[in-house]
Amino acid sequence: MTVEIESDYRPSDDEPFMNDRQREYFRDKLLAWKDEILKESKETLTNLQEESQNHPDFADRASSETDRSIELRARDRQRKLISKIDDALERIADGSYGYCEETGEPISLRRLEARPIATLSIEAQEAHERREKVYRDD
Repeated sequence: MTVEIESDYRPSDDEPFMNDRQREYFRDKLLAWKDEILKESKETLTNLQEESQNHPDFADRASSETDRSIELRARDRQRKLISKIDDALERIADGSYGYCEETGEPISLRRLEARPIATLSIEAQEAHERREKVYRDD
């Protein structure tokens, strides 16, 4: 089922949480984000292929290799992000999107707006980070 969303629509606390409009809004937002990442990845691949010529100067070659390494790390982060976007799209499809994986409570619309791949409420995320910090400090 597709719900038509006006271009200026923003989810609001005045409407039922994760109604059809909100789910479609976040689905569209996630798909647009994924498309943007994929477009950037294609551009990077093109740039890396063009840049792969052999540099006669050792310093130029080292600089090019460093740039390439940084670019590939960024692409790896984006690949992981795409996986999280796909997971969020699956949660929209199965109806669990927008609810905290730990508490089952709704994740605030403001948090989802800022981080549409969020799986934890602010409170659960903060508790998770506090536990992580305690274990790291040991």
